[in-house]
Order: sequence, then C-alpha cells, then structure tokens
Amino acid sequence: MDTTTNPGNDKPTLMAPVRAALDRTRIADGLAPLAFRLYLAPVMWMAGSSKLAHFDSTVEWFGNADWGLGLPFPWLMAALAMATELGGAVLLLLGLGVRWISLPLMATMLVAAATVHWGNGWLAIAEPGGLFATERTMEAAERLSRAKAILMEHGDYEWLTEHGSLVILNNGIEFAVTYFILLLSLFFSGGGRFFSLDFWLWKHLNRQVRT
Repeated sequence: MDTTTNPGNDKPTLMAPVRAALDRTRIADGLAPLAFRLYLAPVMWMAGSSKLAHFDSTVEWFGNADWGLGLPFPWLMAALAMATELGGAVLLLLGLGVRWISLPLMATMLVAAATVHWGNGWLAIAEPGGLFATERTMEAAERLSRAKAILMEHGDYEWLTEHGSLVILNNGIEFAVTYFILLLSLFFSGGGRFFSLDFWLWKHLNRQVRT
C-alpha cells in the first residue's frame, strides 16, 4: 500500500508533507558517512602507529602462543595489520576507496575480536552490574574498590582522579564490534555525498562517460 495516498483516492494523506520534508534532508546524507569516517580515522591511526612504534614487540605478541596470539607468520601478520590500519586511516579521512578499505579493516576487527577480546566478554570497561556483567567484571569491581581504598589511604586520591575516575579495563569485544558495525555501514554507503574524494571522482568519471 502506498503510504502517501489513500487507496482509490489520489489525494495525499497527512503523512505526505512529513515524508516530503524527510526526503529533503537526503541532500545532507553524506554527513553520516563523514561522521563515521572522522570517528574511525584517528582510532585506526593510533592503533597502526602503536604497532609501528613497537613493531618488534608486536611481532613477538602476534607469534607467541603462551602469552600472545599464537598466529602463524607473525611478522607478516603484524605488518599487514599495521599497514591496513595506517593506510585505512588516511583513506577514511580523505574518503578515498572507502568501500574497498572497509573490507580489510572489518577483517582486522574480526580477528581482534576473536583472538584478543572474545574471552573477556562484551564490556570494554569492567562494570559490576547490568546486562553484560560477568563474574570477571564483578571481581574486577572488587579489585577496583580495594585499589581506591589503598590510594585514598596512601596517596593524593583527589589529584589522581582530578581528570577522571579510576576504572579497570575489561578489554571485551565492545569496541571491536562497534568499529566493525561502523565499517560495515561505510562498506554499503561509501564515503558519502560531497565530503569524500570518491564522490567527486565518480562524478568526474560519469561526466566524462556522458561526453
């Protein structure tokens, strides 16, 4: 059924103006992909830069089965992850090849979620309550309470927490999944209208094809 007209009647319904107003906002639909790109670009850049700055230890962590990831070909895997994140950050910022670079970045997030974060549950920061709380996060809350008591007794707790509360990192899959979902959206939407090089390149190519 057409939601903008009455059955058997060509007169528009009351929803027609609302739908028309919403349709007019599509001129700015490039803002959402732009926001996703600007959010993800520094995240990927910092992850890649950290691997580059500590490349030898990253390779060791990738390959060590006892305390690391135990991945095969650790030098190659570390180099690919680093290049994907650094290159991906630049391409996302420029809005160039967004759909293409989203694929290896999504793969990187899946590998990170499966090998690094999966065993820790969902939460990135340990919380004692809520839907995603686990025995692990509840125990972390007890440890955090003990740490706060020690700092209050033996340290300048107000200074230590002046710019933020103390927390315990749970390192769950929360952030990796969030980044994956944003990248998945970019894979289908592309870099977005007006604010990406992809848009202007395609516009130029289409103009040349017509002429």
